[in-house]
Amino acid sequence: MSHYLLSIDQGTTNSRAILFDRSGALVSQHEVALQQYFPQDGWVEQDPEEMIANTIICCREAVKKSTISVKQIAAIGISNQRETTIVWDRQTGKPIYPAIVWQDRRTRDFCQQLSQHPIHAYLCEKTGLLLDPYFSATKILWLLENVPHARERAERGELLFGTVDTFLIWKLTNEKVHATDATNASRTLLFNIQTQEWDKHILQTLNIPANLLPTVLDNTAHFGEMDPTILGVSIPIAGVAGDQQAATIGQACFHPGMVKATYGTGCFMLLNTGSTFIQSRNRLISTVAYRLNNQVTYGLEGSIFSAGVTVKWLRDTLKIIETAAETESLAASTPDTGGVYLVPAFTGLGAPYWDAQARGALFGLTRNSNRAHIVRAALESVGYQTRDLLEAMANDYPSRLDKLRVDGGMTANNWLLQFLSDMLQLEVQRPVCIETSALGAAYLAGLQIGMYQSLDEIFKLWKMKSSFSPQMPLEQREQLYKGWKKAIQRTMST
Repeated sequence: MSHYLLSIDQGTTNSRAILFDRSGALVSQHEVALQQYFPQDGWVEQDPEEMIANTIICCREAVKKSTISVKQIAAIGISNQRETTIVWDRQTGKPIYPAIVWQDRRTRDFCQQLSQHPIHAYLCEKTGLLLDPYFSATKILWLLENVPHARERAERGELLFGTVDTFLIWKLTNEKVHATDATNASRTLLFNIQTQEWDKHILQTLNIPANLLPTVLDNTAHFGEMDPTILGVSIPIAGVAGDQQAATIGQACFHPGMVKATYGTGCFMLLNTGSTFIQSRNRLISTVAYRLNNQVTYGLEGSIFSAGVTVKWLRDTLKIIETAAETESLAASTPDTGGVYLVPAFTGLGAPYWDAQARGALFGLTRNSNRAHIVRAALESVGYQTRDLLEAMANDYPSRLDKLRVDGGMTANNWLLQFLSDMLQLEVQRPVCIETSALGAAYLAGLQIGMYQSLDEIFKLWKMKSSFSPQMPLEQREQLYKGWKKAIQRTMST
């Protein structure tokens, strides 16, 4: 019987494939590191060909590590880093330039210029997004203007655009399907999330040819068949979502008011607002949480650019730790940071500040500052940034939030989750499976093929592994956060 689902999770730092059984239990997995390149300050690029090569390796190895036959895989789901922009040749399938990663800030000057244009207010109103280099539209424009002959070729219909999901689908289906889903489309700054269509006015104003763009489907849809040369059989690609929306599905946040935060390279908090589109007054993003049977569920989202990448910086650049796991014991080894604050604005500040020119800084250093202080300050920065997001959400959404479901690699750190609970004054819940982006993509694929009959059925599969409740005195909490806000102000460019 075909009771297994294969999930492809193409993240920012890793390519991963995970096999799940019908209950959502992880059967086997394989991952390969994905290289990032930094050709200039604030520029972040990746090789799309490496993404697809890694994906195929991971799929084959995940199946090989399991005890099942590939014929037992009923469907494939895809979860992906969002906003990352790829343009490729329709005939050869070759990218015309490296993938411009979501973290990339090269278009910040253009965004600043565009903010004076009448289109600015329209962009925010119709897409739910803010005008920022984070999103795909200005990345597309940069490619059209800076890659030789790109604009002429695009206008002749020779080029295709896609976020990472679209490029993977194109390659995995042997270049038969050029499609995306509503969640990834909603992150491009080109998609009207109220009408659920590519916005013609935006495309005309920005001078982006519509023939570049993929077809937009529900999160559960037939996205084509994986070519049989990859795994030996043809398997339907049946569920696709951007990684944070996929994690929302994996965390079973199906009811308005439920909120999850994923701690990977960055941190992304997403609140389910149901059928209500909320235009944020606090510089958050309004987005598509998921779209099923052409019915849209909306969300409010806050994005932190540097979470896990801050620990990676401690390990790979500063070399003050050897493994990420060390941070837990080091943070616990000191009662405080000795007044040290780390603002990890390596590629600017995300929500709710949106300062593309801000850069990271360490404050409060003395002769007594040591390795443990800096490591603890790095972890504390994640808690402070999460509180920034939660307070913005609470101001936009009237219902009280009392629980936060967390996932991602950083949530293996108990010290961090306790600090989060203290700083947020919320119960923090960690599920049994923290690979929720991959799990959510698998659930979507299973829903499409009838393995699951409803979201209620998936909701009942969610299992909590551990929870953390506030313990820190309120006065201490407020004093620490006051110091963070002061550090932020000193870091910002304006």
